Amino acid sequence: MEQIKITLKDGSVKEFPKGTTIMAMAEAISSRLAKEAVGGEVNGIVVDLKYPVNEDAEVSILKFEDEQGPHVFRHTSSHILAQAVQRLYPGSKLAIGPSIDNGFYYDIDSEHRFTQEDLEKIEKEMEKIVQENLEIERFELPRDQAIELMKDKGESYKVELIQDLPEDAVISFYKQGDFVDLCAGPHLPSTKLVKAIKLLSVAGAYWRGDEKNKMLQRIYGTSFPKQKMLEEYLHRLEEAKKRDHRKIGKELDLFSIQDEGPGFPFFHPKGMMIRNILEDFWRKAHVKRGYTEIKTPIILNEQLWHTSGHWDHYKDNMYFTKIDEGDYAVKPMNCPGSMLVYRRKMHSYRDLPIRMAELGLVHRHELSGALHGLMRVRCFTQDDAHIFMLPNQIKDEIKGVIDFVDYVYSIFGFKYHIELSTRPEKSMGTDEEWNLAIGALKDALQEKNLPYKLNEGDGAFYGPKIDFHLEDCIGRTWQCGTIQLDFQMPQRFDLSYIGSDGEKHQPVMIHRVIFGSIERFIGILVEHFAGKFPTWLAPVQVKLLPIADKYKPYAEKLMAEIADADIRVELDDRNEKIGYKIREAQMEKVPYMVIIGEKEMETGMVSVRSRDRGELGAQNLKSFMETVLEEVKNKSL
Repeated sequence: MEQIKITLKDGSVKEFPKGTTIMAMAEAISSRLAKEAVGGEVNGIVVDLKYPVNEDAEVSILKFEDEQGPHVFRHTSSHILAQAVQRLYPGSKLAIGPSIDNGFYYDIDSEHRFTQEDLEKIEKEMEKIVQENLEIERFELPRDQAIELMKDKGESYKVELIQDLPEDAVISFYKQGDFVDLCAGPHLPSTKLVKAIKLLSVAGAYWRGDEKNKMLQRIYGTSFPKQKMLEEYLHRLEEAKKRDHRKIGKELDLFSIQDEGPGFPFFHPKGMMIRNILEDFWRKAHVKRGYTEIKTPIILNEQLWHTSGHWDHYKDNMYFTKIDEGDYAVKPMNCPGSMLVYRRKMHSYRDLPIRMAELGLVHRHELSGALHGLMRVRCFTQDDAHIFMLPNQIKDEIKGVIDFVDYVYSIFGFKYHIELSTRPEKSMGTDEEWNLAIGALKDALQEKNLPYKLNEGDGAFYGPKIDFHLEDCIGRTWQCGTIQLDFQMPQRFDLSYIGSDGEKHQPVMIHRVIFGSIERFIGILVEHFAGKFPTWLAPVQVKLLPIADKYKPYAEKLMAEIADADIRVELDDRNEKIGYKIREAQMEKVPYMVIIGEKEMETGMVSVRSRDRGELGAQNLKSFMETVLEEVKNKSL
């Protein structure tokens, strides 16, 4: 019998009789992978097979744990969702249904308004489709036939998508049972591989994100190859809800977003305390590493943003105003201001590198639907720095910034992974400059022996970048720090230095942030610590709790001594029972409570209670304060 040779991603070859179904191939390949896997299990999926397989082919084999594995898996899940909706609610029209981080969604135009009860019903129908073990087949059609097929099915949104495709586009469809969807793929070979599904919510979404278009219903869901994995994910979701910085921020009175300023956060006294502590830490760390601090204006003239290139690449996200009949912009980024500070005088090669740091307030227009507490705002403070250097200093400066980022993140207990992003489609500069910049970043990472993921086409418009994605205590990742290498802005601003040869030369520039946005970093810290800030970062480090009014004078004396030691202390002198006061202090997540009664006043000792460890017993006041100060000094977690 004639055989088909399937070459796997690892280079091995598997032979099948011609006519073998995709599903049979998938099961055979997954079985082989399972035998090789530790414990005899693997979540194997097969993608990129030709349909039908009637000639030798190369196949990509992915496990669910691989980078693209979840996307393929959940893309198929979105098709199962769409099929279930159309079974239960005939006449529902389909828009788009991609995989997203941790899940998938489908935008649907339906006369039926979906409720939480409906989601449970749809979920059960999806489970039926999984059990039906429908083979998923791909086929292609010419443009006119593709449009006719979608018109026959009443899928007007799909017709519009096809009409907008380039003339030479391959128009492909995926079929599972009687369900057909326009899709580029890839997909799982069968519905039965989706073992665990959960629909999470329904929300409104404008067709193509345009508020002038019809509002559709977006159903969100997630899926996994095992029920246990789904349960673990749902547990993390619940934990994330408990840690929501908006909820905790309100409970701890840290910040608010007012109706009078949507997207413009207000910091309250305790939130401002955290912010000041972070900024003080930031300043001291920068001084130690040879940075000087500058401050540049929030509003600068429009021409500056043409010079920098932001006008061509960023104007839709900027705010504008007029001053003395001239056109001005509210800065969305700090770098042009740093350029002007550098350009104010001539520099020698002996002056370089020059490291300028700035806690710069920037404003960027965000759609109201995208705003989210401190995580997505319209004004925020970037902990920017711009390093001007000689070409032969590039690698050492990049390595120095990498070390700095590692130091800062380790202070907060964050692990992180690194991505290297290359030239985007819309960008400035020559291929030679970009290749040189990308090579310099790669060399620095390799010399630091740091693994990284290559993120093609996601660099800044003026240069490639290294991004740091930190991981919080429940496994979520946040992109915060970045190092961007730039040959373009020094050219556009005609920056120069006098070299050892007495001639003018152009410096190279690094843009970098570590916190990223102070506001967003505080939001991340609130969720990472669930509001239980380590002692050095807590707005109130010690709370004094007198048992009765007669102990208030002694408590006030202790408060003065503790405050003199630069420990942040508050006194709860309300006429309330001590149990109530302790519970309140626990709710406020204060690291230490000091109970003051007759015994404490007579002995001169303090009775200490820890937020995390409970009763610590009677202690000498000086000894207790030394413990607190040691935690602050060491930035203990």
